[in-house]
Amino acid sequence: MRTFTIAIGSDHAGFQFKSAIIAALLAAGHQVRDFGTDSEAACDYPDFIRPVAEAVARGEYERGIVLGGSGNGEAIVANRVRGIRCGVCWNEQTAIWSRAHNDANVISMGARTVSQELALAIVRKWLDTPFEGGRHLRRIRKIDGD
Repeated sequence: MRTFTIAIGSDHAGFQFKSAIIAALLAAGHQVRDFGTDSEAACDYPDFIRPVAEAVARGEYERGIVLGGSGNGEAIVANRVRGIRCGVCWNEQTAIWSRAHNDANVISMGARTVSQELALAIVRKWLDTPFEGGRHLRRIRKIDGD
């Protein structure tokens, strides 16, 4: 498996998953930067998600993972940053499609919608899946406005 530089961030709802995902990523040899939050104390997810997306968009990190309660708000924030294609993943198949079809450079998951075990499996599948290119590249260029 290829290793990546990965930015990760969460709000309070995703904090526990973030800690487990970071441990798994480091054990697999990835380089990880945690953009916060650092506890389960209530916070505003854009404060932690936008910096992850911006760092990926600048090319400082190859991939990003964002976490919250549902993953929806986090994906919305990430996708507001030009150059980010963030997919909400709730099973391994959505992780595969987000990479293979959408060349997602960020994924979002909800700690209230998937188990921690499934979240770890989603991350592994997403990191292992290459972009298919082909007909999907034309669509990516339209998304990116190229």
